[in-house]
Amino acid sequence: MRTKRTLMTAGVIAALAAIPASATAKATGYGRFCQGESKTHVAGTPGTPFSTCVSDMAKLATGKASNPHRVCLNESKKHVAGTKGTPYSVCVSGAKRLLKAQGTATSRGHNPNSVRMRRN
Repeated sequence: MRTKRTLMTAGVIAALAAIPASATAKATGYGRFCQGESKTHVAGTPGTPFSTCVSDMAKLATGKASNPHRVCLNESKKHVAGTKGTPYSVCVSGAKRLLKAQGTATSRGHNPNSVRMRRN
């Protein structure tokens, strides 16, 4: 009887330990590619530059978009005093880093992993 209870307890603990692992498996961390973006809300625009950049990174990573320049067109191209670059430029550079981290082709269609054939 005691062995049965121990096995049941071990099974319950294993099941509970597996729940957080499966919940965090979908966590992506696109925000690290948007670290230069402002997190302050601008009046008259939905969301923050950071949140729109994260949404753009998600579109790029899931394949809904493939070009870093096109996916970041919703970002502002106006320079904000005290920050490095514009929200658009920060988004594009983050998108390129995301593509590089995923090992996919860049916006020019060049795949650095492709093998070129030599002509003899």
